[in-house]
Amino acid sequence: MFHDFVNLLYPSVCHICEAELLKNEELICTSCLHDLPVTSYHLDNENPVKKVFYGRIKIEKATALLHFRKKAGVQHLIHDLKYRGYREIGSYLGKWLGAELSETEWKNIIDVVITVPLHPSRLKQRGYNQVEDFGKEIARSLNAEYLDDVLLKQSSTQTQTLKDRLSRWGKLEETLSVQNLDKISGKHILIVDDLVTTGSTLEACSHKLMEAADVKISIATMAITD
Repeated sequence: MFHDFVNLLYPSVCHICEAELLKNEELICTSCLHDLPVTSYHLDNENPVKKVFYGRIKIEKATALLHFRKKAGVQHLIHDLKYRGYREIGSYLGKWLGAELSETEWKNIIDVVITVPLHPSRLKQRGYNQVEDFGKEIARSLNAEYLDDVLLKQSSTQTQTLKDRLSRWGKLEETLSVQNLDKISGKHILIVDDLVTTGSTLEACSHKLMEAADVKISIATMAITD
């Protein structure tokens, strides 16, 4: 009854269209959920996410849950997750993608899940890493280990949007450090992030993790830019 009373005063609304949610709806209304541009890339290993890294770094598998288009629903979701404190969106998307991956061979090959890290100052400012809950839910679905003490961000960088890929990669890798490499040696690592565009951040993270012996790298993100 208390829950119903709270909802009466402060009704939950869809993070995309802002319509009031029904009792059986969570974060996104049914109409907007059906309209989300799902990729299903995990069913085809020669997909656009993996092709981002061709000729750059060896990736075993790669996927993104959704297509990211400006001024569309996915952008609203990621914006609310990153900048408005709705970290439950990360869990929601992680459970969704995790459930999809658990029905495939991904469940049998992934040993460790690692998120793209935030610099401590940015983490303190935001209060959370927007990819953490996403990664934890995927790890849970795949019966994999979630590790947040291997890949670290040691210095903050300015927004990289306008920089070309080669200059970005060099600067990005310099901001990263690794420790506890024994935890990932010989393991198949799934690196997760919110969005893949040029792939520079994920490429830099992959190179750092490859300092451990005999590792394999796969990638999963919430979305990929079209």
